[in-house]
Amino acid sequence: MSAAPEPRPVTVWSDLGCPWATLALHTLRTAAREREQDLLIDHRAFPLELFNHQPTPKFIVEPEIVVISGHRPDLGWRPWAGREYDYPSTMLPAMEAVQAAKDPSVGGLRGSDELDAGLRHAFYVESRCVSIPSEILDVAAGCEHVDEEALARALERGAGRAEIYAQFRVAQGPGIQGSPHLFAPGGYAVHNPGAHVRWTGDPGEGGMPRLDRYDPSWAEELLDLLAEGRQPADA
Repeated sequence: MSAAPEPRPVTVWSDLGCPWATLALHTLRTAAREREQDLLIDHRAFPLELFNHQPTPKFIVEPEIVVISGHRPDLGWRPWAGREYDYPSTMLPAMEAVQAAKDPSVGGLRGSDELDAGLRHAFYVESRCVSIPSEILDVAAGCEHVDEEALARALERGAGRAEIYAQFRVAQGPGIQGSPHLFAPGGYAVHNPGAHVRWTGDPGEGGMPRLDRYDPSWAEELLDLLAEGRQPADA
């Protein structure tokens, strides 16, 4: 009996430190798990700190965490509870590790997605500094499809960095609108699915995010498209 074919992958452009991307990924993974549908995600970096020439500010991330958590308490997120000087100033090492994990000798796409999910959980739920190799590798050790030792060797060689910068160059083009932007076979392309959000003003001047509505049904619709192989309606 031949093995079941691999599912068609969803390509997700995102920054690991972006709460909206983490919400989208959680919604999609949860929907796939609940319906017992195999899901394959190909992660691409939309590195906000390279776009903005600065670390993503905590005063922007934390209000987004609070607002999103109010709509989805099942996420288990909380504002940073670690020591202030441990707050990650960069997400590039974590995103590099997710790229490095794509190598079949490390974990392939499944391992890469497991690592991405684990790193997001470590940051948003456990307040761990995922900027440093020891935390990244500790998360990797808990991933079923990731070879932690192979990942450590890959990171020592700088694996993942060239991919991040190559993806950054692509993300600067008109085809990628921001973090998150999801693509799937058949022409599916949606930026920040399900979220109806706006800022009340400039966050640097006290503006706050306002999430008017979050509709998670987009994930079911995308999984239907992947399962049935039909063309999507206009998003």
